Amino acid sequence: MELTKHDVREVLDVYVRAWVGQDPDLIVTIFTEDATYHERVLQAPIPNREAIRRYWETKVVESQANIKCEVLNVYLDGDTAIVEWEAEFDDLVQRVRKRMREIAVLTIEDRKITSLREYWSSETVGELVD
Repeated sequence: MELTKHDVREVLDVYVRAWVGQDPDLIVTIFTEDATYHERVLQAPIPNREAIRRYWETKVVESQANIKCEVLNVYLDGDTAIVEWEAEFDDLVQRVRKRMREIAVLTIEDRKITSLREYWSSETVGELVD
């Protein structure tokens, strides 16, 4: 079955819902068992769905709050999608509000991500107060 932009947007809708909702159970529903996730492409990838869950529990659930995310563009070439999004969130570790702009390259098979590589930049947009 040929991958369509509609298919990609459905996967992205779940990704955004999982991120905003800080839901590691939901995020793993859109990754294959042996999926890889490169949060930083010059480092080793997160190697599989269970490791992706653990990453989300630490990085998203424990370290972020008040997440907003908007998908800006989606490009599709065969089974590869290139997605641009912008997000804002509280970085609970650094105690600042951040804005992030990201490009992600996703390989998708049967509406599940087999590979995700992130390229992003972020900036501080405010301090968190107690």
